[in-house]
Amino acid sequence: MVKTLIGPQIRHIRKVNTDTQAEMARKLGVSAAYINLLENNQRSVSVNVLMALSEAYGIDAHHLVKDSSATQLADLRACLRDPMFANQAPDISELRAALDHAPTVVKLFLQLHANHEALQHSMRKLTRDDASGSVQAVRAETAIYTFFRSHGNHFPPLEAAAEAARDAIGGANDDLYANLKRHLKQAYGLQVTLAPVEEMEQALRVFDIAESRVLISEALDPVNRTFQLAHVLALVSVSALLETLITDANIPTETGQERCRVELANYFAAALLMPYDAIFRTAEDTRYDLDRIATRFAVSFEQVAQRLTTLQRKGAEGVPFFFLRIDPAGNVTKRFNATPFTLADQGGACPVWNLHSAFAAPDTILPQRVELPDTGQFFTISRTTPRPVTQHQDTPRRLVVTLGCEQTHAHRIRYADPHDRAEAPIAQIGINCHICPRLDCAQRAYEPLHVALPLDVNRRGTTRYQS
Repeated sequence: MVKTLIGPQIRHIRKVNTDTQAEMARKLGVSAAYINLLENNQRSVSVNVLMALSEAYGIDAHHLVKDSSATQLADLRACLRDPMFANQAPDISELRAALDHAPTVVKLFLQLHANHEALQHSMRKLTRDDASGSVQAVRAETAIYTFFRSHGNHFPPLEAAAEAARDAIGGANDDLYANLKRHLKQAYGLQVTLAPVEEMEQALRVFDIAESRVLISEALDPVNRTFQLAHVLALVSVSALLETLITDANIPTETGQERCRVELANYFAAALLMPYDAIFRTAEDTRYDLDRIATRFAVSFEQVAQRLTTLQRKGAEGVPFFFLRIDPAGNVTKRFNATPFTLADQGGACPVWNLHSAFAAPDTILPQRVELPDTGQFFTISRTTPRPVTQHQDTPRRLVVTLGCEQTHAHRIRYADPHDRAEAPIAQIGINCHICPRLDCAQRAYEPLHVALPLDVNRRGTTRYQS
């Protein structure tokens, strides 16, 4: 039997609640010596102690003892959808049996498939003329994406901290900017100033610790000004919690760790602006009408879309979404995932996917039912989102935000009503032409690296790679 050792987590809970080992022992009904052994990972935590921790400190035991079986099951199902297995995938009962009776074999299989995917990824990078592939392999964003996904894109400690902060700030949503300014001044001595674009040197927000001030650029609209203040509040109010989570992320580079701090502070900010219970109820009541949710919480479309990917609380789970943001060249600028959908760090370049069409229809929500070769069918919505302009010579910039879920959840979303039928059209998409196995795609731009396409010089197909 594998021992359950959670010493650092127990020590963190005790210190956050300013308890001594003796005080914690009294609350849990054990001896102080036993608490000491637990904290030093010299004893395995029992079910009774886990239950006592839940009752005494309001901690969800599931988040203290990470159970990876659900994640492994999802990963196993995704692997077996790979076209190489040609519809020979075992059913869910067989997969669960494999996890129960041969966990080491499952682990090795997942590692083998990961190596296979890495090889395909490397083949794609080798086709480039520059060295961007080498840079891509060590990008901090990749490690951060993996860290967030390993947590189901949901962090209960940040949710609780944001909820407590929102209660302390008080007031209605439409007064939140002014109330945040007041709270930062009274609780942390920070002066918030709205600064002209010319004085910000292309920055949108500057937190000057030495001067105890926060400068917010006039280039930001009111919604994003509020978000930036919530982000600063995370940096000053939950810095220890952020540090704990960053340590857990195990990101090797200092730059990567700071990038992770930014994303975690953004998570806190979104949770403060859109408290879990309130946005979950609103999302379910409106059938995930993003515009109505944005209006109710005085936030942007993009902020709502990203927040919806985090609604994975036990007993109150929202639709599990993935989130993707791309620029006009198809570069991925942000991604989060609570689904089996495999988001490549450079994905989204398939022209069959209508997320690219969104640039031609600004501010219009474009729904689509899509199917990937290896992970099944998904329902997606895409819409442009504006970016701040900091110089008069800048042209207005837009990115596209895409939100998607497995087709089995589409009935919960109002935008999917016309597409949630058996006869509804399905777009056959891929991540990248170089590794896409679809041989009859009329949009193919490159010959696949892992498949030799037949060629008949006497016949011209719909593309130069088709006979």
